[in-house]
Amino acid sequence: MTLVATGSPVFCDTPAMSASSTLISTPARRAIAPLADQLVSQIAAGEVIERPASIVKELVENALDAGALRIDVRLAGGGVKRTVVSDDGGGIAREELALALTRHATSKIATLSDLEAVATLGFRGEALAAIAAVAAVSITSRTLDAASAFTIDAQSGQIAPAAGGRGTRVEVADLFFKTPARRKFLRAEATELAHCVKQIGRIAAAHPEVEFTVQHDGRTMLSLPPAEQRARAVQLLPDQFAGQHRAIEVEAAGIRLSGWVGLPAASRTRADAQLFYVNGRYVRDKVLAHAARAAYGDVLHGHAQPMYALFLAIDPARVDVNVHPTKIEVRFRDSSAIHQFVLHAVSRALAPAAQDRAGNEASAPSSLAALAAARARRTSAIGESGWRRSEQTALGVAQPVTDYLALFAARSDRHDRSAPFNAELCPESGAVRDAGNAAERDIDDAADRGAKRTDGIASVQDDLPLGFALAQLQGIYILAQNRRGLVIVDMHAAHERIVYERLKQQLDARAIPQQRLLLPQVFAAEALDVATAEENAGTLAEIGLDVAPAAPNQLALRAVPALLAGADGATLARDVLRDLREFGGSRVLTERRDELLATLACHAAVRANRKLTLAEMNALLREMEATERADQCNHGRPTWVQVAIGELDALFLRGQ
Repeated sequence: MTLVATGSPVFCDTPAMSASSTLISTPARRAIAPLADQLVSQIAAGEVIERPASIVKELVENALDAGALRIDVRLAGGGVKRTVVSDDGGGIAREELALALTRHATSKIATLSDLEAVATLGFRGEALAAIAAVAAVSITSRTLDAASAFTIDAQSGQIAPAAGGRGTRVEVADLFFKTPARRKFLRAEATELAHCVKQIGRIAAAHPEVEFTVQHDGRTMLSLPPAEQRARAVQLLPDQFAGQHRAIEVEAAGIRLSGWVGLPAASRTRADAQLFYVNGRYVRDKVLAHAARAAYGDVLHGHAQPMYALFLAIDPARVDVNVHPTKIEVRFRDSSAIHQFVLHAVSRALAPAAQDRAGNEASAPSSLAALAAARARRTSAIGESGWRRSEQTALGVAQPVTDYLALFAARSDRHDRSAPFNAELCPESGAVRDAGNAAERDIDDAADRGAKRTDGIASVQDDLPLGFALAQLQGIYILAQNRRGLVIVDMHAAHERIVYERLKQQLDARAIPQQRLLLPQVFAAEALDVATAEENAGTLAEIGLDVAPAAPNQLALRAVPALLAGADGATLARDVLRDLREFGGSRVLTERRDELLATLACHAAVRANRKLTLAEMNALLREMEATERADQCNHGRPTWVQVAIGELDALFLRGQ
């Protein structure tokens, strides 16, 4: 057998030689030599210019850095054939036009300290050179004090007078005509156009004072006149965001987060409506994205993705924007602090006071829990703790408004085991009874101090965002009246959130109370369930469940969390064991805690067709007011809606 040494791979045709012994020759060594300038530029362009949208991004950002208030983008062939970006910014002086097309030439930084605290969108001075390396480029520009505009052709370098107003016009034609191999990787015209329009929308959201227009083959694709920032964000995000978002405005330790977060009900299956900006620059940063997603952990599970437009303002010296060729990623000096700041800010925005939704912003505390605490201290003769009985006559329904301390305390049927029961909150409990007696004394004192008050019922109703219950509809919804009109509550979803929040607090405190069963509940189980119960006995104990094998195909349930004492034990155990298998026993109380607690809460929540008394309905309303995020269930659905009197009047044509 003869082997010939060449510059190409050599394969032996001997059948006995295995594939692993195939010989591959090494190319002949070249001498080290500097690359040609054109090749260097094309290599650099490969990192910066991926598609027409990359060109649009670089040129629009340059226009913004130049102080433009109007930017016009015209595209042809999805931006591949032609991209023209015109602005009314400061312009480029004639003597600087040629320099603007060279690599690493910029007016934005001059020293290392400038780079470490860069506040402009562009700073490397390579965008125009990179674009010129892969496409035909011409620039026409005029400064404010120039008598006329001048144009330069990137290929020839020739500069000549031209017609044009103040600002800059950059025309890019035949993208990748100098590198045909790159052109093969571009998508269809419609796809490239969509990327261009989306890129402009992302930039425009952070610059609402600037007017943007986008045309493709003479057809207007996007028109954004100057607007208030919220209006600009609403226009650029999906339609459902418009009526389902909340504002954020938080500042601490030199960091400010503002913007809007979409409600869980407006979630999407894709993360394509998430806008995050750092000092006006759109970024896709893992730290920020994780913090925002974690803030939705209590209200969004599975693959649902939230919508938001968030703007982080921070000292430029505390963030490095020079970590990615396209500047799409950043690195924070203290990423853990930024993560916590964003996480808590978004979490608080998703857990507002119910009175904010009910229209009581003027006198409202900052949270439902704060409202409940403040209400306990109010000098009102009508309380909701203790056992002093007052009649709710303002709503035309005679029923007590003070026995609402405990959810489902006043049961019409004490033997209804299908209803949830919480022994800790039952009025028969000594601790609760003592609290009730103290509360009654406070109420008596308040009554003496407020004897001159003549409109007590109406005042209390004003203080309660969810008002007082009127009736139950179809065994599913609670109808209540507050000062704005009608409140409709999904009782299962609302109670599910209440139980979930309590379980979360108990788990965080490592103190989930157990309810021991008088007799173990033995139920049939698959071998996989039995094995899961044995392997995860410690995890089950942490969440208040005592489940152990009773036979090869049977499990015995001996204890459940006290909050779930009325649930179907066998079904509860099976669902929890399913979650343990799906999420992994080692991760279920860390990464997947919310999903597991949501499963538990669903079993404890009051079911449809459970008939509630007015006292029970009002107790549920009060619990909602004292629970964070009570306006959303564990799956992101709303738990209550407000129907204003004006809306009801419109239905019946009143006043028309």
